[in-house]
This record gives sequence, structure tokens and C-alpha cells, in this order.
Amino acid sequence: MKDVAIVGIDIAKQAFQLHGAAADGSVVFRKKLSRGQLLTFLSGLPPCLVAMEACATGHHWGREIQALGHEVRLIPPIYVKPFVKRQKYDANDAEAISEAASRPTMRFVAVNTVEDQAQGSLFRSRALMVGQRTQLLNALRGHLAEYGLVAPTGATRVEPLADGLSSAGHHLPPAIRHLASVFLTQIRALSDAIAELERQLKSRARCSVVTRRLQTMPGIGPMTAVAIDVFAPPPETFRSGRDFAAWVGLVPRQHSTGGKTRLGRVSKMGQQDIRRLLIIGAMAVVRWAVRKTPRPGSWLASMLAKKPKMLVAIALANKRARGLWAMLKKEEDYRVPATA
Repeated sequence: MKDVAIVGIDIAKQAFQLHGAAADGSVVFRKKLSRGQLLTFLSGLPPCLVAMEACATGHHWGREIQALGHEVRLIPPIYVKPFVKRQKYDANDAEAISEAASRPTMRFVAVNTVEDQAQGSLFRSRALMVGQRTQLLNALRGHLAEYGLVAPTGATRVEPLADGLSSAGHHLPPAIRHLASVFLTQIRALSDAIAELERQLKSRARCSVVTRRLQTMPGIGPMTAVAIDVFAPPPETFRSGRDFAAWVGLVPRQHSTGGKTRLGRVSKMGQQDIRRLLIIGAMAVVRWAVRKTPRPGSWLASMLAKKPKMLVAIALANKRARGLWAMLKKEEDYRVPATA
């Protein structure tokens, strides 16, 4: 075991497949361990590089293995797939992880702290509940429309909808009245839970110096600032703001060959939480600029004069991503760019 340089681990709930390789890539061992045996076995190895896929429970095991003195590297699963030889099974996956980790140009995922992972869980739980509330609202509106009661869209129209049901509910069958009552109870419970999660996230946005700095940029609110603070790796990970924008997924998909550059739609290969919020914030800025004439000579004014609003919002989100990276890197607040 003294020759082990890299250990690739294919993690699961109970069974873990290990592939140990020497510095030259030769196989040192292949082992299948249970959940309780993993840390005991790794504690007996000399400090080495331990690689895993950045998937479920990957950050937990990364923290546990780092505590044993090993260097941990998490690899996006999509970057491991090209190294899998022929058929897919645990031993081949572990070997592919070990091979991918040895590549000098491989990209890795930083191991999250317990606090960042907890805040990320709050953020994604809120997004899940918002989606569930939207589903319930759409289902309720669809059921009521079958009986001639048409309600406006939006979560803020729940109470007017309830008032309309109470005034016109006697025309509805008892089963539909009961169903509407069940739906409204669940919608209100979800709204209360969402409000509580938002309160916690906004509290973090107020308490952190980084999130307060990010919110000085137009179109960046508390949710976006918290998402960047929680999900984005340190700014030193990226060489430039362009690299950060590409990591978020705000660059066009390429299909270039023979020296001919072909650019397509936005790739959407990146951090979807940050990308979605950046686009929503950019669209809010664009809509404001359409209502209120932007500064003459500004980049936004020139883009709106010749491009569709959604395209301008995507381009603005890309600019915002690059600007946010610069703010994090230089530890500076947002500065309004000079007019051309």
C-alpha cells in the first residue's frame, strides 16, 4: 500500500468500490468495501489523492476523508464518463475516476463546508416548495375553470380566489368545494413555509459582507447573492470572469470544425440555480429599461435598439456574471460603467 498515489472511489449508499493506482498509473489494489469499512481502510493508507464523483453524499465523504489527512478531489460525473472502458460497472467506474483525477487539465469541484451545504439545502428546498405551490395553484384553477369560475394567475391571487369561492361556492358541487378547501389549505401552508425559508436566506444576505457587496449590482437581489455565495467556488478558481460565466452556463454552445466557428444557443451546462436567477434579474433590468428610457449611449440602450429583449437579457446576464466575478476577486462594490 505504500506505492498508492491515487484512490478512485465509486460511492453508493452501502457498497463502495475502490481502485488504487500508483504514480505511473499501474493498479495497486481493487477492493469492494461496506459503508462501515471505508474510513477504517482509508485511515490505514499513507496520505494520498482520493477522487470521487461530485454526486449525492460526495461532499460528506469528502469532508470525512479530508479529516484523515488525504487530499480529496470531486469530479463532475460528465467528465468521468469518457474514461469508462466498454461496459459500466462499479470496478470500471472506480478505475475511470482514478484515471480522470490523474489528468493535469481535469476540472474539479470544491468540497463544500457543512454551513454552505446547509444553506444550499434551504435554497433548493424553497425552490422545490415554490414549484409545488405552483402545481397546486394550476390544478385548483383548472378544476374551478370547469365550473365557470376563472381565477387570475399568480401566488398573490390566492386570497381573492378564496373570497370568490366563498361567495360563489354554493353553485359548486360539494366534492369540488371540499377539494378546493384542501388545495387552499396546502397552498397556504406552503406559502408560510416559503416565507420562513426566505426570511432565513435574507437574514444571511444581510449578515454576510460578500452578499451585501453583490447586491450593490442592479438586478442582484438577496436570493441571487446567497446562491452565488453558497454554490460558487472561490473566485481564485477561475482565470477570468469569462471562465466564471462559462461555469455558470451563460455561453453559446459551439460546434466548430475546420477553422469555422459555429455558435448556437446558450449551452445551459453549468450551475443552473445561479444561471436561472441571473437571467431573471437581467430580465427585470431589461423590462425596467423598456419602461424607463436607458441612458443614451449605454450598452443596454444600444442592444435594445437592435436585439430582442430575451437575447439582451441573456447577454446582460453574461455581463453580470463577469462583473460579479470581478467584484468577488477585487473585493469591491459595483461601479456604474462610464457611458461610451
